[in-house]
Amino acid sequence: MTEINPTTPSPDSLDSLSYEEAREQLVAVVGRLEAGGASLEESLALWERGEALAKRCEDWLEGARRRLATAREANNDGAAAAGTD
Repeated sequence: MTEINPTTPSPDSLDSLSYEEAREQLVAVVGRLEAGGASLEESLALWERGEALAKRCEDWLEGARRRLATAREANNDGAAAAGTD
């Protein structure tokens, strides 16, 4: 599992993460928060990082939904056009 240091990565670095990488890091952040023992400052940094990672995952999933909808629409348009010939 990837080690997460909440103060090192910038939010900009999230743009380069794949869905799987962002999800793996989010799982690690949640695990560290659930384990407890972190200082308040570290907990807040972890929480903020987790929120950013969750948004990155949501963005990936929304992009996938749009691509599927576009593909379905194109398939339906193609099928309708083929049926009118």
